[in-house]
Amino acid sequence: MASTETKDQSTAAAKGKDTTADSDAPGAGDIAGLEAGLDALESRVVDRQPWLRTVVSKAFPPLVAIVIVLGLWQLAYHFELKPHYLLPSPVDVGRSLQQKWLEGTLLSFVWTSVSRGALGFVASVAIGTVLGLIVAQVKAVRAAIGPILSGLQSLPSVAWVPAAIIWFGLSDATIYAVVLLGAVPSIANGLVAGVDQISPLYLRAGRTIGATGLAGVRHVLLPAALPGYIAGLKQGWAFSWRSLMAAELIVNAPDLGTGLGQLLEQGRELQDMSWVLAAILLILIVGIGIELLIFAPVERRVLRSRGLLVKS
Repeated sequence: MASTETKDQSTAAAKGKDTTADSDAPGAGDIAGLEAGLDALESRVVDRQPWLRTVVSKAFPPLVAIVIVLGLWQLAYHFELKPHYLLPSPVDVGRSLQQKWLEGTLLSFVWTSVSRGALGFVASVAIGTVLGLIVAQVKAVRAAIGPILSGLQSLPSVAWVPAAIIWFGLSDATIYAVVLLGAVPSIANGLVAGVDQISPLYLRAGRTIGATGLAGVRHVLLPAALPGYIAGLKQGWAFSWRSLMAAELIVNAPDLGTGLGQLLEQGRELQDMSWVLAAILLILIVGIGIELLIFAPVERRVLRSRGLLVKS
């Protein structure tokens, strides 16, 4: 009996010794520290800033830039770098905008161009998405028209205006044709670039679970290509807006209504630089506003959902 108890005590001592040896093994503490560090990274808590501080931090730099530009503009006016009838002051341009506002026509000019741009952009997205998917998936089509799409993207939109006038006359169809020809190549090329950046592992996983054909495009291809696709949409809107202004500058008829491009052309015909600069300012404000209010939030959300942008 005594020998049995002695044997059990020696066995327990040996187990304790082994446990101590394992805990003292070289590198065990380093591995535990590494695991703790990885856990800390994954569970990092992001402190939310007060909304007022966030607004100030985002709005202050652009406001400073605007003040600097207006100051330089006023100095150029004061020292008469150009005669005052060629370079009006910011106050003169503001008065021109105020006059249009009091006449009740300012919002109608903006709405005419924005509605045209939105409709043309939606049609461009529909056509460019289908075309981009075909070019990205069919090698023969990519070899045939891929370089043409790149060439069309670099072609100035105003180059299409004379041809569109000959084809459709002075009508809305001319304006929309120029918008489509300017925006579709950018959207298609953006989608092609996004598809090219998809990992083959995702595509194989989609085929494994049966996501083929249209289901594969909807649930695998487009979601995986979304960052590049969003970039193409942003560029497509920029080209769409530029194409619209180029078309409105040239295609001018009473039945078409007056957009910002036609307003700019009217100012040129009247030799009213305040009017011209006011129209340019409105075009710039609308373009920047669409970018900041629509595309920038969508892009941030997509990048954040993929871990490419940390919310701060």
